[in-house]
Amino acid sequence: MVAGSTESPYRVMVVDDSVVIRGIIRRALELDVSLKVTAVMSDGALAVQELQRASVDVIVLDIEMPNMDGLTAIPKLKAIDPAVQIIMASTLTQKNAEISLKAMSLGAADYVAKPSTTTELNSADDFKRELVDKVKALGALARRCGVRLPAEAKATVTGATVAPLARSTATPSPRPAAAKTIALTSHQVPYPNVIAIGSSTGGPQALFQVIKDMGKLPQPVVITQHMPAAFTTILADHIAKQCGVTCSEAVDGEALVPGHYYVAPGDFHMQFEKSGANVSVKLAKTPPENYCRPAVDPMLRSLTEIYGRNILAAILTGMGSDGAKGGELVVKAGGAVIAQDEASSVVWGMPGAAATAGICSAVLPLKDIGTYIRKIATRSA
Repeated sequence: MVAGSTESPYRVMVVDDSVVIRGIIRRALELDVSLKVTAVMSDGALAVQELQRASVDVIVLDIEMPNMDGLTAIPKLKAIDPAVQIIMASTLTQKNAEISLKAMSLGAADYVAKPSTTTELNSADDFKRELVDKVKALGALARRCGVRLPAEAKATVTGATVAPLARSTATPSPRPAAAKTIALTSHQVPYPNVIAIGSSTGGPQALFQVIKDMGKLPQPVVITQHMPAAFTTILADHIAKQCGVTCSEAVDGEALVPGHYYVAPGDFHMQFEKSGANVSVKLAKTPPENYCRPAVDPMLRSLTEIYGRNILAAILTGMGSDGAKGGELVVKAGGAVIAQDEASSVVWGMPGAAATAGICSAVLPLKDIGTYIRKIATRSA
């Protein structure tokens, strides 16, 4: 929703077993006039009952709660309304990172890293900004997906069984084509010596599909996914297990080797340096870019300095515009950028910024991106 719009505020349900945390999150959300917290619940079971009674656009859902935890609640909530968008809120622990990634495989759209104490939460401006931004972006997605109108939310839940409403759909419809100008570059995509991927909101599930289709390649593959520190180790492990490739969280000073996938560690920008014929990882705690660390732009800048035209970069679903400026440098050097299309993106911020900047060789549905990259990466140099 944009300023001055007559559209009603995005409806939000906050679910957390701490009354203090529920209050803090509610106040943070309602400082933005485009958001309205319409329900606060103390556990997953109550959230399921409330969603059957009254529709919302976005649910901010805690993981660990009595009676019914967040992981158990997700499929029940999505059964009531497949279009409702769920954001997991968890503290930064390895266990919660694992659960959050599991939650996204069950239907949650994203996560936010919640400060571990109420004192930290009260003063955590970055957390509040991230939460508000994600709720607004996912609220817009919910409306495009056909989330139920308040008048449609009726009946009661009996036991653990709920009936889905037929009008909701899990796939967002594209926005009007007239609102976008996408000019594709006409130069031939050069043979890449490195593959770079950037992603954010909706990224983990997108990465799993793309990497499964890419498989093992003759180049190193470097990935920046906007995630905090505890999450990126788990993400790399999940990529290796689910996609059948060699993948690890990048380590400072390690050499890039063909066929290996490297995930930027949370709270570090992943950059690179060349010594002779070898290229190695250089992790940096320089200031965040586009409010993010790791960020895609510094990764692409660094790669351009080393590989020149022999780069193929893919920008997947995510909020904001991270990757667009770095992508411009890739294209100026003679390399190529592709982007995920709007219809298949959870949020068409990052890929949309690249696409509308006119730097892309192709704008593709998610299901086609991995195959496209593999075709380019395995042709003769």
